Amino acid sequence: MITVQNTIKDAIDKVWEFWTTPEHIVKWNFPSEDWHTIQVENDLRVGGKFKYTMAAKNGNTVFDFEGVYTRVETFSEIEYQLFDNRTGSVHFEASSDKVILTEKFQPEAGNPEEMQQQWCQAVIDHFKDYVENN
Repeated sequence: MITVQNTIKDAIDKVWEFWTTPEHIVKWNFPSEDWHTIQVENDLRVGGKFKYTMAAKNGNTVFDFEGVYTRVETFSEIEYQLFDNRTGSVHFEASSDKVILTEKFQPEAGNPEEMQQQWCQAVIDHFKDYVENN
């Protein structure tokens, strides 16, 4: 499993909302300025599907990150299974003025694990910046 983590200095209800609603996801879900998320579908419930369409801004690469939710505990944890059968989870540990967000996922076979970890860490770093500045 690959693990990435960040501490967001904000309330759990805001962190949860910004992590789970499409209008916010498209604003933070990118690893670098040359990528963006162009469309998000998110049915946040057990059995609900999600699909994030990500693209390089130069137009040479587009892919879908998609799967189904297997567990949803509001303000606490989200577990999912991707359509390639890999699994992952996002854990939200809240205190009075911050949330520790930890994401764990099975790596894909086609790319080095270190690259996948750096990509995902960069995404949650952008998430932290987005939440704390909005």
